Formats: sequence, structure tokens, C-alpha cells
Amino acid sequence: MPGFFFPHNNMTELNGKEDCKLAEGKIHKKKQKAFGADLKNYLKCMVPHMESGIKTSNSRNVMLSAEEVIQWSQSLEKLLASQSGQGVFREFLKSEFSEENIEFWLACEDYKKTKSDHLHGKAERIYEEFVQSDAIKQASTKINIDYQMREATAKKAQDPTHTSFDEAQKTVYILMERDSYPRFLKSKAYLNLLNQLQTNTSK
Repeated sequence: MPGFFFPHNNMTELNGKEDCKLAEGKIHKKKQKAFGADLKNYLKCMVPHMESGIKTSNSRNVMLSAEEVIQWSQSLEKLLASQSGQGVFREFLKSEFSEENIEFWLACEDYKKTKSDHLHGKAERIYEEFVQSDAIKQASTKINIDYQMREATAKKAQDPTHTSFDEAQKTVYILMERDSYPRFLKSKAYLNLLNQLQTNTSK
């Protein structure tokens, strides 16, 4: 009877899930060890097949090529359009103690896609975390905007629309574009990554 096979299938499923959990645990531990450490090690955790420099349609999100990394140098927009680019740039900003800029920018991108009935909750969270000057959170999470923009953003957040944070987001983007981004392109982290991928591609 077919019913006799169900326990076996369930056990196989359970074993598969346990294997996945174990694998995820190992990856999580690797990420924790690499977090805040050398960028090369970080990338080996985040982008497991980085060294091959080969892309396939099934693993497009986890593979990194020299061509993609070169594109990051064309504009900040292209860098932020890449998930891998966001991760690498965030690690660089952490080394400069300014990761709140990319975190705010990403939060704003997510906010724009939010359904209207959830706008108020998200607007409040973004305002409290990144904008409000006397927030409970530590000051290091606050974005670098002037008093007038902080006040204007506060008013917009009270009666939120999808464009409530546009001006503040644009200011932070320009700040990253003029300040952090050029330093990122000259950093050892970026240049070493590019050199490694180009070397592996030419093998």
C-alpha cells in the first residue's frame, strides 16, 4: 500500500532538512568569523564561487565575475544595482564607520516598494533608526543630513507617502558618490578582489 512509503519519505525529508540546517549553521559560523575581518575572506563566505569567475543562470546571484566587478567602477548606481556590490561596499563602509549610509539607502529602496497600508510603520522605523537625532539607538546609526532636512523629513514621515524619504535618500546617495565611493575604488579591498578575479579568469 502507498501508505507504507510515507514514513520513509518523511524521514528522507527530515534528514534533508537536518542536512540543510547543518550546512546553514556551518555557513553562518563562517560568516560570523569573517564578519568585519579581511574582505577577501568575507567574500568567500558571501560569494562561494567567486574564484571561478563563472556565471550560470541558476547561480547568478552567488557568482561574481571580473566583468561585473569592473562595472562597479563605472558608477555608484551600477555598484548598488549589484547585490554582491552592495555587500562588498557595505563591508568597506563598515571599515570607515559609515555603513549607516548604505543601510539607509537600502531601507529607502525597500520603503518605495511597500504597500500603502504598511507605509506608516516602515516610515516610523526608518525615521527613528536613521533620522531622529535623539533616538534611543546609538548616534552612529544616524545619517549625515543638516537640521533643515532632518526637520523636513520628520514632517513627511508623520504623514507618509512613497516619496517621504526621497530628498534625504538623494542627499545620502550624493554623499556616498562624492566621498566614500571614490575611496572604495582606490581601496586595497576592491583592487585585490578585481585582481584576483582577473587572474582566475585568465587561467
